[in-house]
Amino acid sequence: MWQEIIVGFVVAAAALHAARKYLPSSVRERMVFALARRGLPQDKLARFFKTEASCGSGCGSCGSCGDSSAPPAPPSGDGGPARRVIKLHISKT
Repeated sequence: MWQEIIVGFVVAAAALHAARKYLPSSVRERMVFALARRGLPQDKLARFFKTEASCGSGCGSCGSCGDSSAPPAPPSGDGGPARRVIKLHISKT
C-alpha cells in the first residue's frame, strides 16, 4: 500500500514538472486562474508556473491599459519603416 502511495506522489510530481516546463504559457496562465479561483494564492502559483499574475480577464495587461510595452520604432529618413542593411563581403580564395 505504501508503495502505491509513493508511486502516486512521484507521478504527480513528474506531471507538475512537465506542466511547469513544457506547456505553453497561455495554458499555464489558465491553470493558474483555475487554481486561484479555488482559493489558492495566485501570486505563488504564478511564480511556480513562471507566468505573470494578473486579473484573469484574458487581456493580459491588468493595470497597464493604454500603456504600450513595445518600444517605438526608430525613425528613418524617408518616413518609411526603418530597415537594417547587412553588407556581405564575398572573397574568392
